[in-house]
Amino acid sequence: MADIPSKSSREAIENMRHSFAHVLAAAVKKLYPKVELGIGPVIENGFYYDFGKLKITEADLAKIEEEMRFIAKQNLAFKRELWPAPKATLHYKKLKQPYKLELIRDLVKSKAQSSKSKIQNPKFLKVGMVYTGDVFLDLCRGGHVKNTRELPLDAFKLTSVAGAYWRGDEKNPMLTRVYGAAFATKKELDDYLWRQEEAKKRDHRVLGEKLKLFTFAPEVGPGLPLWLPNGTIIREEIEKCAKQIEREWGYQRVTTPHIAKEALYKMSGHIPYYADSMYPPMELDDGKYYLKAMNCPHTHMIYRAEPHSYRELPLRYAEFGTVYRYELSGTLAGLLRVRGFTQNDAHIYCTKEQAEEEFLKVMQLHEFWYKKVFGIENFYMRLSLPAKDKKKYAGVPKAWKEAVEIIRSAMKKSGLPYQEAEGEAAFYGPKVDFQIKSVIGREETASTNQLDFLATERFNLTYRDKDGSEKPLYVIHRAPLGSHERFIAFLIEHYAGAFPFWLAPEQIWILPVSDKFAGYAQEVQQKLLAADKDFRIRMNGENETLGKRIREGETMKIPYSLIVGEKEMSNHEISVRERGKGDLGAMKLEAFVQKTHIRIW
Repeated sequence: MADIPSKSSREAIENMRHSFAHVLAAAVKKLYPKVELGIGPVIENGFYYDFGKLKITEADLAKIEEEMRFIAKQNLAFKRELWPAPKATLHYKKLKQPYKLELIRDLVKSKAQSSKSKIQNPKFLKVGMVYTGDVFLDLCRGGHVKNTRELPLDAFKLTSVAGAYWRGDEKNPMLTRVYGAAFATKKELDDYLWRQEEAKKRDHRVLGEKLKLFTFAPEVGPGLPLWLPNGTIIREEIEKCAKQIEREWGYQRVTTPHIAKEALYKMSGHIPYYADSMYPPMELDDGKYYLKAMNCPHTHMIYRAEPHSYRELPLRYAEFGTVYRYELSGTLAGLLRVRGFTQNDAHIYCTKEQAEEEFLKVMQLHEFWYKKVFGIENFYMRLSLPAKDKKKYAGVPKAWKEAVEIIRSAMKKSGLPYQEAEGEAAFYGPKVDFQIKSVIGREETASTNQLDFLATERFNLTYRDKDGSEKPLYVIHRAPLGSHERFIAFLIEHYAGAFPFWLAPEQIWILPVSDKFAGYAQEVQQKLLAADKDFRIRMNGENETLGKRIREGETMKIPYSLIVGEKEMSNHEISVRERGKGDLGAMKLEAFVQKTHIRIW
């Protein structure tokens, strides 16, 4: 399971990383005096700082690192002062720092608007200024170590240089962003750097091309993946597995269309609030139609198609539903962020009394999937709660409170690790994200699960109770495997392309030593298919040396290569090479079939 750091340890690490960001800015300012200073926040695993008028490459990072170490070894104290906004403005005007001036203006405006006083004189508003000894002064709200001698100089490293729009807006100037990694110990840094190198080898975009899993075409459009035969096998095997497991867990399958009329999304509340993430409407003779951006409204209409009694509940409707969302082209990233994707979606319709047990079963299904089926051990749940500003959320405090209590109770009973995050709830209810980590530690949100109490009102979802009265439902949205696109991208990197036998696009290669044994190789193939028609077998008798074909199989991550020659043919055997283990020696075909026929769950 994932380790969830305490607040105090997180705060200490963040203070250390933020201090390194100041030292980075001080070093860059020393080496490049005309540089313009942006911002330098803490990020996961480290920090960065944005600079204007700075033209450097990664070859320059060693020089900047050396200057950072020189500065840090001077034992400089971090000291924060509150300056009147006009004083800070004058300071940065003299230094010709336009980005700091913009930040001050925005701080003043924000503080004035949030003040209880209707009239605020800017000269009385103050901003934080932090000294790094006497070598550097920066606009900052705080969060530092006391002295640079506390910084672990053997546990940080500048890692990369990238371009970034000022404040993330493509209408603003492009700045130079310098990234750094920082940890409490050298071992943690070394582990992180190893993971980064390993991540490059496991990059799903690189392996996806190498293993011929998927591709993109500009004529089709960005963010719209084309699944090649090998990738389609993976999708279909996951679907086949999911359909069987979900049937065993009491789900019924449904299918919904890829488009719907505007009225459906107005009913759901996604229009106008979610319209920016949807594709523009299509004007048809009977009104506006939208590409489906979410499956929920369609499934709700299936529930509404006929009246339901309490005796039928809970109803669990599952679908691998394809949806389309408009993502900015700059945010697209291989399969991790796309515009068209297929979700492992389901909606559970239940009574309030059944909601906790059903949510608990959803959590247990996640655990089953991750541990039993995919061997993912490192995961935890994150409960997203509403922010203090309740205006952003459905105004039904009692329902919010009940929903949070139901989810919290189910989480505790599950025995799985979890944490809570304020301000990340959906507008219609609290949600639970399952965070999974690959073997190299990269974390992804695999699944979002929600307890929805608004759908009942918007869609008039009810059931007939024992006394004959109509009562409102609770709806649970769940998708343990997220989308094919994101989850398969995770699996590619988690397995480094070496998929388990049941999921591998090509499971078995048969390699005749020479053409002389092609007939026996075909006999082996026929017997394997007779034993299991679903075996995915390739006869690789190409005009190459046996050694080269074996190496090619290793490159393509083939689970088993079966070599057949004179000895194997005479003894009615095969010589087996297993991926990652090498030569297993000769064995009878029946023994090999038994070896591969192990149920995965």
